[in-house]
Amino acid sequence: MTDAVVITGGGSGIGRAIALRVARAGRPVAILDRDLGRARDAARECEESGSVRALAVAADVSDQEDIARAFDLTVAELGGVDGVVANAGIELNGHIADLDLSTWKRVIDTNLTGTFLTVQAAARQLRSAGRGGSIVCVSSPSAFVGFAGGGNAAYGSSKGGVSALVRAAALDLAPDGIRVNGLVPGATDTPMLYFGLEGEERDEERRRLQGLASSQIPLARMADPAEVANAAFWLLSPESSYVTGSHLVCDGGLMAKSANDF
Repeated sequence: MTDAVVITGGGSGIGRAIALRVARAGRPVAILDRDLGRARDAARECEESGSVRALAVAADVSDQEDIARAFDLTVAELGGVDGVVANAGIELNGHIADLDLSTWKRVIDTNLTGTFLTVQAAARQLRSAGRGGSIVCVSSPSAFVGFAGGGNAAYGSSKGGVSALVRAAALDLAPDGIRVNGLVPGATDTPMLYFGLEGEERDEERRRLQGLASSQIPLARMADPAEVANAAFWLLSPESSYVTGSHLVCDGGLMAKSANDF
């Protein structure tokens, strides 16, 4: 593996952790993010961590031309791509009876359409290179189970679509030697969990979620982003060469547990 890995939403959270894991293996990495400053910070950290080259690219995954341009730039600057992580996503909640259409569309456009456009652009680049490759799509436990707190119609539907897309894309691309798999992180200690919160309010929410994790998750804690990154790196690597159309669940046992204690 000498070609670059492209990571959408790579400027923070799980995406940034995956970028750093790739960097520690000495590989080039392209970090796509809507926030160019955040992408540049992550790219600098990747080069300090061992990447031979880290490229920061401003890109909106819901924009087809933007994604195509980002992949073209990556190939021009880094010389080729053999791994892609479709990670960019947002989570906006609301009771289904009250959820406004604009919120629904925003979540679907980013999480599902954005993943489709990323996979499509990746497939075109990988097929033209003719060397195969690996695509990892970040899904969620909400693709498979309902959240007990409810209010998850848009996010759950978007991630359910991502998981269905993984299976469809894996079948389409298998003849080209391109593997497509889903990564299913559970509760992970990232900025996305505390979006919009600052200071003591943020600290209080973190303590609340840590307490919830200790009682609800079999391993009794949230994941460190680096743990999820290790799972993604395995899916990108030749060690998973016979794995496609599958999902790697990295959730501390959450989905193995019934919500009921009787």
